[in-house]
Amino acid sequence: MCANSQRNPAAGTTSDCWPCYEGRLSLYCFVITATLVLIPSVPQIYYGIVPNVWGAVLWGPVLYYALINMIIRFVLRNSDYQVAIRASFLGFVEAVSVLVICFAPTSWQQFGVYGCFMAFFHYSEFLVIAYANPRTLTLDSFMLNHSVHYGLAAAASWIEFSLEVYFLPDFKRYGYIWVLGMALCTFGELIRKSAIITAGRSFTHLVQNEKHSDHKLITHGIYAYCRHPSYVGWFWWSIGTQLILINPICICVYTFVSWLFFHDRIYVEEYSLLNFFQSDYVRYQKRVPTGLPFIKGYLIE
Repeated sequence: MCANSQRNPAAGTTSDCWPCYEGRLSLYCFVITATLVLIPSVPQIYYGIVPNVWGAVLWGPVLYYALINMIIRFVLRNSDYQVAIRASFLGFVEAVSVLVICFAPTSWQQFGVYGCFMAFFHYSEFLVIAYANPRTLTLDSFMLNHSVHYGLAAAASWIEFSLEVYFLPDFKRYGYIWVLGMALCTFGELIRKSAIITAGRSFTHLVQNEKHSDHKLITHGIYAYCRHPSYVGWFWWSIGTQLILINPICICVYTFVSWLFFHDRIYVEEYSLLNFFQSDYVRYQKRVPTGLPFIKGYLIE
């Protein structure tokens, strides 16, 4: 999709610079959509121009978003449109989440915080790949269609939150657990994005079965402290999202399922890494842990 270059449609050529064309396009769409949804919505809601009924206040942002989508559809085509529409959607979710934090009933404001972290995570995955390893950049880099299980897990967390808000609204304001969730999400984001940037062209979202010519064993930076920092970041980020929502059931389920997923994924990935780098990776294994609790990876006895 992106070949580490910026396209010049008029000249039909490319020039080496960052960000790549798709990265810049996505950034414009994400920021502009979030801005155009927020700027008119905040005064309309704050000064009571829209009906004072929660839910009705979102009609304005939805109409602005629909208009932005019409413009994107008119201006862009093919892969450019596909990138723009996804980035615009995530910008819209980010903006609406901010509105929920500012204007929703107290019991729902945590969901706005959750929405901000979710939208930023998915958009930043695309943008950071556009910077670190643009040759692997695809629409899947947004990770919006990560897997059916990922979608079901998200839906389950929304259902639990909604039910507990309805039946146990005071429980959602218990202490400052949601602040701990924000800290954990921020920590996870920083670890994961640092891992992607440090690995550069050696990072991919998929486990590789063949070694490429530019595939190197990364042992510096964040990789000097844990062998799989991108998984470490994602693991703690996923748990943090449920702490923000104060979903006791999903906190337990997310922790258990995420641990199982990364346990199996690291085992498979390290089998390939041992084939790629052999004794160099064995020495690296002995020196640096995986970074996740009770996960040792594929070890050669």
